Amino acid sequence: MSAAATLDRASEPRCGTRGRRRIRVGGVAAQVFMIAACVLWILPLAFALYVALRPYSETSIRGYVSWPHHLSLANFRDAWTQSDMGRFFLNSVLITVPAVIITLLLASFVAFVLARFSFKFNLPLLILFTAGNLLPQQVIITPLYRMYLQIPLPSFLSSSGLMYNSLTGLVVINVSFQLGFCVFVLSNFMKTLPDEIYEAALVDGTPVWSQYWRLTLPLCRPALAALATLLTTWVYNDFFWAITLIQTGDKRPITAALANLQGQFVANQNLIAAAALIAAIPTLVVYLVLQRQFIAGLSLGATKG
Repeated sequence: MSAAATLDRASEPRCGTRGRRRIRVGGVAAQVFMIAACVLWILPLAFALYVALRPYSETSIRGYVSWPHHLSLANFRDAWTQSDMGRFFLNSVLITVPAVIITLLLASFVAFVLARFSFKFNLPLLILFTAGNLLPQQVIITPLYRMYLQIPLPSFLSSSGLMYNSLTGLVVINVSFQLGFCVFVLSNFMKTLPDEIYEAALVDGTPVWSQYWRLTLPLCRPALAALATLLTTWVYNDFFWAITLIQTGDKRPITAALANLQGQFVANQNLIAAAALIAAIPTLVVYLVLQRQFIAGLSLGATKG
């Protein structure tokens, strides 16, 4: 055996040990980073809960960063009753649920056509839908405001008879701004579905509608669940369109109600913290219900290619 071969064989354990050590150090660093990120994410929520459980009389004397002497749910009860949050919750539901359903339905229509059919304007159409997300909302607020004042609606969709100052108007604008992102995500996911499935469907004489409704949508369930979770959070937490396109206070969603509460009880931060935590409950419930599908949808890129 030559000296070079002996040296190579002697160096193999060292290289393997170094590689395992680097992997171990990388894993520890990733865990430390994730723990730090979780702490930074949870700390504001924990502090808000801590403030909401303390009475205002105690924090005004001892400060917000002090040891508690009395904890209660009085701030949550007062926030619910004094700000009339039940009505604003209903407004948010009437805006969020239709907006999410219509967005996913329209986006799945367009994505199916873009993913399964080849035509001349396939790629430009996808770019057009995606480019809509690059447009800042503030840029179009003036022409959109004037447009909403000119578009009539029947009385069962708007008590004012216009798109302006109506829940329907908020649904329409949220669908318009979220549609491009959903088309982009769903079309990319549908392109990863095996072509053999659709070839077998064509051999069996399956019409296009059945290919979409009975074949494609069930396979897109993880992606739809992930998008539904994100859309619910985005539409529910929207504040810009609510204060711009709604004039009547009792028609605004829960985010606008929090702003009104802050203006009415600006000194009582304990009450505002309690109201903010109450407003965050629906999005948390949606995430917990769709948690498995949401995580599966986020990991699609790691398992499909």
